[in-house]
Amino acid sequence: MGYQQGLSGLAASSNDLDVIGNNIANANTVGFKQSTAQFADVYANTIATSVGNQIGLGASLQTVQQDFAQGTISTTGQALNVAINGNGFYQMSNNGTITYSRNGVFQLDKNGFITDASGNDLMGYAASSTGVVNTAQTVPLQVPTTNIAPVATKNITAQLNLNAQATTPTTTPFSATDSSSYTYSTSVTAYDTLGGTQTVNMYFAKDATSGQWDVYAGQAGSVTKLGTAQFSSSGALQSITASGTATTNGTTSLTFNITPADGSTTPQSLTLDLAGTTQYGSANGVNNLAQDGYASGTLSNFSIGADGTITGNYSNGQTMALGQIVLANFNNPNGLLNLGGNQFQQTAASGVAQVSTPGSTNHGTLTGGALEASNVDLTNQLVDLITAQRNYQANAQTIKTQQTVDQTLLQM
Repeated sequence: MGYQQGLSGLAASSNDLDVIGNNIANANTVGFKQSTAQFADVYANTIATSVGNQIGLGASLQTVQQDFAQGTISTTGQALNVAINGNGFYQMSNNGTITYSRNGVFQLDKNGFITDASGNDLMGYAASSTGVVNTAQTVPLQVPTTNIAPVATKNITAQLNLNAQATTPTTTPFSATDSSSYTYSTSVTAYDTLGGTQTVNMYFAKDATSGQWDVYAGQAGSVTKLGTAQFSSSGALQSITASGTATTNGTTSLTFNITPADGSTTPQSLTLDLAGTTQYGSANGVNNLAQDGYASGTLSNFSIGADGTITGNYSNGQTMALGQIVLANFNNPNGLLNLGGNQFQQTAASGVAQVSTPGSTNHGTLTGGALEASNVDLTNQLVDLITAQRNYQANAQTIKTQQTVDQTLLQM
């Protein structure tokens, strides 16, 4: 009977219209993947006497297949907008229930956890207080609000030029308060274990011996002679000889102590490295002066890299890893269960989630400050909508025709 075929065709066309309508409705949904209705013909489940005599019973919806092709990535400038470029899904957690999503619109909750609009936690690898990422297991990612701990200065690097044509000091005993007792001075700020600042003053006095300079350093009121620097006839630093309590480390550095008075660890050992310092016939000056400590700092902002690393920028000029976003891949993404709300669930058909860092194996990379748009092609969908409408009308015509045939028989 044509009724059965026509009704199955109407149902199939109605399903097709539903799928197309859903695609069009989600044309602006971040990370949405369009679907296509796939149909199969239907035959009676009987043994046919002749293959050539089989008449189909219509059509049925076989599957709704999603197209996981890449959507367009657009820049938003928002730190917690993240787009996946390539394969993979974000791993999300709702009180321990794991789901997967392509929607990269995230926010911070009141406790600093990164969540989506529904409150699901973004999963990834946590980082220690020193910025070391632990890849042992995935956990809900949290942006810490505590200050970054200070790091005490251990090394001072000074690349100077000491004027070879300078005269020796007119005053023989050195005194930090008497500029006539030294040739050149400079200073650097060092940090103690509490992040407090200590000014370390350095003085250089040209010796009567050719190519030789006395080196002094310390805090105000406690500057002592560290040793003597010897330069070659070409102006290069040849060797360092220690004096008093100072010690030498190789041929270019001197180690000495300062005594902070703010309750931090004392004495504080510092190494002054003069590698690269020269004695040329030009003005005294600094070419490079640095130290490796820093004060405590507060989180100013953060960014997300292509490998998923969340990098915090602190008020003290330091950067540190706060965690790392992971991506999950599946052998059969079309086997995932669509939960709605841009969330998918793993099933036996999808295979087990392959969790790894962005950019590794066949996992895509991330683009921070950007979003992946829906991959719905509205032009194609509108054309498909017209086709589905025509199919629906044609199947309705089948039923109408069968009705006319039946009416003819009844009138015989």
